[in-house]
Amino acid sequence: MNIALLTAGGTGNRMGQDIPKQFMCIDNQPVIVYTLQAFQFCEAIDAIAVVCLKGWEVILQAYANQYNITKLRWIFEGGDSNQESIHNGLVGLKDAGCSDEDIILVHDGVRPLVSEEIIVNNIETCKKYGYAVTGLICKEAIMELKGKTIHKIEIPRERLVRTQTPHTYRLKTLLDGHAKAKAENISGTVASCTLFGELGVDEQHLVRGSEKNGLKLTSPEDVEMFKAMKNTDPEPWMK
Repeated sequence: MNIALLTAGGTGNRMGQDIPKQFMCIDNQPVIVYTLQAFQFCEAIDAIAVVCLKGWEVILQAYANQYNITKLRWIFEGGDSNQESIHNGLVGLKDAGCSDEDIILVHDGVRPLVSEEIIVNNIETCKKYGYAVTGLICKEAIMELKGKTIHKIEIPRERLVRTQTPHTYRLKTLLDGHAKAKAENISGTVASCTLFGELGVDEQHLVRGSEKNGLKLTSPEDVEMFKAMKNTDPEPWMK
């Protein structure tokens, strides 16, 4: 199976609202539902699992029922960190009888503008290489902050990648990676790609993302950008 594992276990402190950001309503629909729909409407996805903030599981299931998210099969409790939440989801999938060979797309629950093309390319790249990480080559001039001043870095921007999600692997690959990270006392990684990077894995293949998919709802201004992107159609004359 091709399974989307959405992370929605955070409290969203940086958003500064009274409700976790994944459950905020934008244009009368919860953020997490926009993300769920992206995978629900993609024919390549067989099932969806969500790692959910503790205490919000019933609300998540109610939203799934209301918006007819029929592919949502599992809800797991989030952890104290992103790494722990992902691990909880992986163990939950294994305990639920998922196969070691199932392809797992780990995706931020507050990254709602992921396209079908990105999802499908992740699956195909994972099938071919075993690892797939969504991202874009940097087009900005990147510098390093030291104290209060910025300094040049030696890596050309053409070799720097702004990672997005999904990050896609087979279930066994992810479980083995998390087990090895625990054995090596690697904790607090912010994403699956960085966890495997810490483990020395160099075979993570890039899947081209998009500026839209680069939008992860983190601060109030991101809500404005999301509304603009969601309601904008491409110019018909553009190739």
